[in-house]
Amino acid sequence: MGTPKSVPSFDPALEGRLLAVQRKIASRVMLEDRFSLASVAGVDQSFVDDVVISAAVVLDPECSVLAEASSRQRTSFPYCPGYLFFREGPAAIKAVRALPFRPGLLFIDGCGINHPRRAGLASYIGVILDLPTIGVSKSVLCGSFDLPQAVGEAAPLRHEDSLVGYILKSQKGCRPIVVAPGHRISADSALEVVRCFLKDHKLPEPCRLAHEHARRLRVDLLRAGEAAL
Repeated sequence: MGTPKSVPSFDPALEGRLLAVQRKIASRVMLEDRFSLASVAGVDQSFVDDVVISAAVVLDPECSVLAEASSRQRTSFPYCPGYLFFREGPAAIKAVRALPFRPGLLFIDGCGINHPRRAGLASYIGVILDLPTIGVSKSVLCGSFDLPQAVGEAAPLRHEDSLVGYILKSQKGCRPIVVAPGHRISADSALEVVRCFLKDHKLPEPCRLAHEHARRLRVDLLRAGEAAL
């Protein structure tokens, strides 16, 4: 998705309310391993103007697609790093809830605890749905790290003296990805699981297939020439 040239600012009262919500979410995040790989899902978003299109895909351990679901709804919340849930979260939650069954683990395109307030999109969705979640993103929102060089190599991502995820070189010729726990999984297990679901692409299969599904839905909506819900 595109990033605006400028990042909007919020009035102090609104920002205070948003920060309070994030602190509440962060206080409920669990980093113990309480997940299953019997079925895993990915969810990703795309946009047509102010309409958020969310696509969820469930896979078995061999990466065969078991189910798909989607949602779309309008948003008035602007793009702003660190506040992604308020823009994309409601549609993503709706898409996951539309799946015919609950997956044992959910991959999310976004941050988990690798967030200034430990409340990235993956942590939000995990807490609200009470699902184990992993955040997989393409850029670092916060923290320091040494850049991994070899395919398969991972380097710790640390923020304020805490391990918040890993930088993983997932594919030759591609920039590394960021892997972080969202909820009900540890940082080390999140990295191990992501490695298990890497095939021949930069992103793990649940993320890649959810992204492709969201892209197809966006193309279909554009072709239909309608953004009305």
